[in-house]
Amino acid sequence: MHVLLIEDDLDLGPALQKSLKLEGISSEWRRRAADAPRTLEDEGFDCVLLDLSLPDGDGLDLLTRWRRQSARTAQVPVIIITAREALSERLAGLDNGADDFIVKPFAPEELASRLRAVLRRCAKQASDVWSVGDLEIEPRSHRARLCGEALALSHREFQLLLELAREPNAVVVKGTLARRLEPLGEPLDFGLIEVHVSNLRRKVGAERIKTVRGVGYMLVP
Repeated sequence: MHVLLIEDDLDLGPALQKSLKLEGISSEWRRRAADAPRTLEDEGFDCVLLDLSLPDGDGLDLLTRWRRQSARTAQVPVIIITAREALSERLAGLDNGADDFIVKPFAPEELASRLRAVLRRCAKQASDVWSVGDLEIEPRSHRARLCGEALALSHREFQLLLELAREPNAVVVKGTLARRLEPLGEPLDFGLIEVHVSNLRRKVGAERIKTVRGVGYMLVP
């Protein structure tokens, strides 16, 4: 999982990044509203952690702008992290498109759990074990099974399977895969993606991963 953290506190920002890393979650940290992306579309973030009180604006304004953009941008979940405790603040955040709301101070474990929960909801999965036809995927433990039998997947193959499983029967474009598979570095080379797809097909069955020529790949239950 790769998240965007928008938080102005110089102590809390690095501390959150460190705790997220321990949970296997990579992140990018930005301190001001002006540093936030204009749109979340194609940025490769699985979720946004958004503070409301920023030095150059209100986080709610960012949230409102994002939610008014394209449908793909609207699908990226946003969790508000703030010291504001009033019920009116929570309702305003949720009514403006936030997926969850967590009040400071909070335990890092709770934040990680909430991140996994919103990701699970976005993938339309009811539990931590994702089911896609005969495939079962456990994102947290990096395990996958086919018809009940464990699959011996490399780290990259598991990443690829998880990305495709977010939206079964929907095409994931190569550019999106390239960024999601290497969120903190240069996007993965398309040739390498093709190699990993080929290896994954041999393990899960070629019929389960369709190629949409010139666009990307689709996981078929």
